[in-house]
Amino acid sequence: MKTIHALLRGLLLAGLCAATVAGAQEAAIRKNLTARVPQMGAIDEVTKTPMPGIFEVRVGTELYYTDADGGFLIHGQMIDAKAKRNLTEERMNKLTAIDFEKLPFADSFTIVRGNGKRRMALFEDPNCGYCKRFERDLQKVDNVTINVFLYPILGADSGDKSKAIWCTKDKAKAWQDWMVRDQALPAAANCDTAVLARNVELGRRHQITGTPTLVFTDGRRVPGAIGAADVEKLLAEAK
Repeated sequence: MKTIHALLRGLLLAGLCAATVAGAQEAAIRKNLTARVPQMGAIDEVTKTPMPGIFEVRVGTELYYTDADGGFLIHGQMIDAKAKRNLTEERMNKLTAIDFEKLPFADSFTIVRGNGKRRMALFEDPNCGYCKRFERDLQKVDNVTINVFLYPILGADSGDKSKAIWCTKDKAKAWQDWMVRDQALPAAANCDTAVLARNVELGRRHQITGTPTLVFTDGRRVPGAIGAADVEKLLAEAK
């Protein structure tokens, strides 16, 4: 029994020592990087990485890597060559994930294709050329329900066009007429367009800085005009 107690005490002390060392390393990294690279901003988190002697430093959703003394700073991708995994990408996916079910769907309009069983959300600006290219390719994706959040961030005219679309009876048709079929927008009408300001605030809160931005049911967000094949792959992975 004494041997077991001694072993447990040893393990406890070892754990405390390791925690103390880790705490001291984190404190040193925070202190040194703050002094040496003040433009980096406030450090939110310091954690060990699988790579010996290298720590992840998180500033908001920006990831950096450093040594235990904060003497060197790397801004790039960490790849697990053996497992063939992009550790930085995996970490960023977690940091930027959006709870799909908590999106305010009442502030979007819906496009349904086929059985509509698969789901995704889009943040798009009617003045976005990349969005138009993306929307045209997206026509190839079937059996999906798409919630489109109008996200007018490219200028005052984006707001005017978003209002024209939002105030139509058939928003989905007006949107696709404009984005896919190059038809004119409907005549301006009056309606409550406070939704547009809410969408801009929602996007800023989630740090959505460009359009199109896609959000899938597993929380993953994807910026940019990806191809239909990539959308199919992400929809399959989100199940």
